[in-house]
Formats: sequence, structure tokens, C-alpha cells
Amino acid sequence: MSYSKRILVTGGAGFIGSHVVRLLVNSYPDYLIFNIDKLTYAGNLENIRDLESAPNYRFERIDILDADAVAQLMHQMDFNAVVHLAAESHVDRSIQDPLAFVHTNVLGTINLLNAARGAWAGQFENRLFYHISTDEVYGSLGDTGFFTETTAYDPRSPYSSSKAASDHFVRAWHHTYGLPVVISNCSNNYGPNQFPEKLIPLFIHNIRHRKPLPVYGDGKYTRDWLYVVDHARAIDTVLHRGKLGETYNIGGFNEWKNIDLIQLMCRLMDQKLGRPEGDSASLITYVTDRPGHDRRYAIDASKIQRDLGWEPSVTFEQGLSLTLDWYLNNQDWLDSVTSGAYQQYYDKQYKNRF
Repeated sequence: MSYSKRILVTGGAGFIGSHVVRLLVNSYPDYLIFNIDKLTYAGNLENIRDLESAPNYRFERIDILDADAVAQLMHQMDFNAVVHLAAESHVDRSIQDPLAFVHTNVLGTINLLNAARGAWAGQFENRLFYHISTDEVYGSLGDTGFFTETTAYDPRSPYSSSKAASDHFVRAWHHTYGLPVVISNCSNNYGPNQFPEKLIPLFIHNIRHRKPLPVYGDGKYTRDWLYVVDHARAIDTVLHRGKLGETYNIGGFNEWKNIDLIQLMCRLMDQKLGRPEGDSASLITYVTDRPGHDRRYAIDASKIQRDLGWEPSVTFEQGLSLTLDWYLNNQDWLDSVTSGAYQQYYDKQYKNRF
């Protein structure tokens, strides 16, 4: 079959990546969507099992640190665009093993940049390298203000530092070599298929099993939250309409203090599980704060809204209810990813904090 475009998605078996791959495969039957993923603990082929038989979908297990494999694939497939999502993405893990984040997030991104530059050989018309990043590169906010696309970088963790470095390299390849690039920086995502090291799926799992709900510090750390399906929609928008060389901040216009979010989740879980009101909230346990914990993130997403016409499709309350329903209806998925190595990680991360 002849395809009008060939799109490479990196990290497409992960949380955000799987939603992006699904949206592109289903929305553009005339595109070939090629997914590569290393399949680490957070990359799970179950996340995209429904796409296996799609005629316009391909998967190959490739580590972006394998420069030769990446370059060979880029030359072989002649992609029109790269949507780069593959990354180590959890702050707590970056504190334990910062070099893993440098390797994947920095060197892996450089491998992809070099492969794209080599394969495209200066013929950049109808080509795009789209790099997906995080709002954490901007550092921490006080009680007021928002991150904009021109906010100075001030990363505070090994994770955010590695993502900031990768952002800079993408821009360097644009300015030095003329590579056509676009970058987006997104706020906290939530939704189906998220690995339960992150707050919402972790607490869903713990509430189900009546385990303690570990809340860092005073619980008043503030984040902007975005439903993952809306992030995938934003990525689709930037992919097709973003201006070369530009950065777009993607957020949910939706700030929540951790403790307020957790209490809302507890109330909803009590309703959905048929438990007495307050049952889940009784599991809340304040634990020793993690090092370098940024106080507040808040995204100003007015640029993508104004210039590209994107905005979230659901409120946080709607998205959270949909998310809880998905996990409760897919308990086998959650149980399978919280066995073995996950339990060892959980014990290492939390057992000395209670």
C-alpha cells in the first residue's frame, strides 16, 4: 500500500505514546504509523494490543541508544516526521539513577537527531522532528505566575535537567543544521495505561488494596493536570499545524494541590467501590518529602489555544472519573504491572518514609 505520510513514534508502547499512536493510527488510515519502543518497565505492548492488526501500523523493538539501529530504520523507511516521546520520566527514579536519564533522554535524543539529519540529507521539505518535553524544565513557581514558552529554564531534578538538555540539543540541531523541529512542553498527564509509579494510578492501586496513600511533605505541592487523550490531541495538532522552530506549552488550565486531588480521588473511589465515605481518606499518610521537590507548576497554554485552536475537551473531574473507571474495569492490567520488579521499587522508594 502507498501511504501519504510515514510517521515514526518513539516510545509508543508507553503511557502517553500509546495514546498518540492509537489516535494517529485511527485518525489517518492513509498514514503508516511506525512505533519503536525499548519495552522497559513502563513500555507495555498490552497498551496497544488493539492496534496489532491495523494495516497502517508497524512495531519494532528498538532502543534509541542503539544509534546504528535508529539510523538504519530512518534511512530504510524514509519517514516524513518523527514524534519523539521515548524517555525516562519519573523524578524519583532519576534521583536514584541519574545516569540512566542522561543516557536515554540526552544521548538517545541526539541519536535520533543525527539519524533524521542523515536520512533526510538536507532535503527538509515535508519533514518534521517533533520533540515532546515537560513543564518541569522551567523549575518551580511561587504562589502566582505561569510558565510560558519564553520562561527561562531552571530544572531542579536529574529528570528535568535531562529533558532540558534534550530540548536544547533539538534547538541546536535546528539552528546549526537547519533541521525542521518543533517542541512542546506539557503539564502532568493522567489517564488509562499510566504506570503506577505516578500519583493517580499509584493511589488507585493502594485504595483498592487498602494500603497507605503516601503524601509527600505537607501535600500542598501544586500541579496542572491534563487528561492524556487531550494531550494526544494536542500532539496531533502540533504535528500537523505547528510552526517550525516554535515551542508550544500544553496544559489543562487546571491547577490542583496534591492533597486536594487525593481527597477528591478518595471520595470518588469510595462511591465507585461502594465503601463508606471517608474510608479511602483514612489511608492518607504523610511521608518524608523527596529531595528537590518543586513547589508549583502551572502552564500558560494560551499560545496553542490561540494559534492552533486546541483546548482540553474534558474537565479534570470528568477526566478523573473516566480514569478511575478504566482502572477499575482493567484490574488485571494494573495487577500485572504491579507485581515483581514494581514491588521491589515500591518498597525501596517508600518503606523508609512512613
